[in-house]
Amino acid sequence: MTQSVSYSAPFAPGGASAIDAQVAMRLLTIALSKGGDHADLFFEYRAAGGFAFDDGILKSASRGVTMGVGVRVVAGDATGYAYVEDLDWESMRRAAETAAQIAAGGGAKDPVAVRPIEIAKRYDLPEVSIDVDGRKKRTLLERAAKAAQAHDSRIVKVEASFAEEVREILLFTADGKVAHDVQPLFRFGVRVIAEQNGLRQEGSSGGGGRTTLAYFDDLSPEVHAKLAAEQALVMLDAREAPAGQMEVVLAPGDSGILLHEAVGHGLEADFNRKGTSNYAGKIGERVASDLCTVVDDATLLQNRGTINIDDEGNEPARSVLIENGTLSGYMHDRLSAKHYGIKPTGNGRRESFAAVPMPRMTNTILLAGPHDPEEIVRSVKRGIFAKKFGGGQVDIANGDFVFSLTESYLVEDGKITAPLKGVNLIGNGPDVMRRVSMLGNDVQLSDGIWTCGKDGQSVPVGVGCPTIKIDTITVGGTKVG
Repeated sequence: MTQSVSYSAPFAPGGASAIDAQVAMRLLTIALSKGGDHADLFFEYRAAGGFAFDDGILKSASRGVTMGVGVRVVAGDATGYAYVEDLDWESMRRAAETAAQIAAGGGAKDPVAVRPIEIAKRYDLPEVSIDVDGRKKRTLLERAAKAAQAHDSRIVKVEASFAEEVREILLFTADGKVAHDVQPLFRFGVRVIAEQNGLRQEGSSGGGGRTTLAYFDDLSPEVHAKLAAEQALVMLDAREAPAGQMEVVLAPGDSGILLHEAVGHGLEADFNRKGTSNYAGKIGERVASDLCTVVDDATLLQNRGTINIDDEGNEPARSVLIENGTLSGYMHDRLSAKHYGIKPTGNGRRESFAAVPMPRMTNTILLAGPHDPEEIVRSVKRGIFAKKFGGGQVDIANGDFVFSLTESYLVEDGKITAPLKGVNLIGNGPDVMRRVSMLGNDVQLSDGIWTCGKDGQSVPVGVGCPTIKIDTITVGGTKVG
């Protein structure tokens, strides 16, 4: 199981599939031949692989490659889009002609001569994981499985997985940009099942990002195995969850997924441009506690949601969305930025060359506050400590959400006590943000596990937050009180 062919960046100058600027200009000219306002070409090459380890053996190993180009033409608020999975001239020409039809009847426009733009190097790595011998990745999975099994005799099943990719993109825009980026990514995960007296509970841990396998120097497979096993074992003793209005403390880091879903999506500008977000038309209004400042930050080094350039050729930045409780901005792609008369924020993202870009989050973070985390817990008379989140549902139009917790605890008289099962948090995103009464000084980022879905497209994202106290939220449990 060796991987002898190193990643060679085929779209880079001199690469096997390098696209000549003259060819790109011809395609852009065709795309604008019917009078569109803007056009761009999005070339993508993706090499991806995966390993699954279960019941002590490597159950599957896969590797695949996709490549193609998407041609977009914008005319007013309308978008024409076509893509092909091969890069011969006739196929690309037909795609450009098809996308151009959205502007049928207008006069032809000429694209600006394209020139390469400089982009940041936030994940410029000496080696990408997909070039590493597969046997090394199998060893990582074996180590995790062995450590989890050895942790406790009640661990009856262990699964470990490793997913990786390198996504290379090359953009040409009608306003003269050429941008090239190589985006590495991997995710490692361990899932265990513990059994005691016929009762089964599961635990999980994982991480990764746009980094090398040196990641495991600090967070080894054994560390993730221990975390997963301990979660499952703790939950074997979990009691039925109370229900009703309660104080809730959210743990730092992955609790940011609640912020991402219940608040973040509502701050993507396309929902606000269409008037379907609860935050539409509220720039400058108070939408959260004064303690809360929320940013979307694509610039963090080697994080899962980090990008050097967005999928429209715009440079991403650290965008302040909510500042001291006041709504200060949205996340924009090119279309929404034009509508609002501002510059794009670099949040135009797409799943692949087969999809149109739209405003998407990168790394969405609630910044630190002034409180000591232990002080926050001590302030709770009776409530819930939410440590790990599972799935959830959110209504973007009003911010209503339901989230399940995979690990949570009762807080009694300022102390974290019994583990709980069957806990759901039910509330409204903007309302919850207004009820934040204490905010920890311990902001943490998630460890490279989250993928965000929107309109059928998935992209990798990061989340983060400090310890958060919410004065009251509806807890859906299995018993009253």
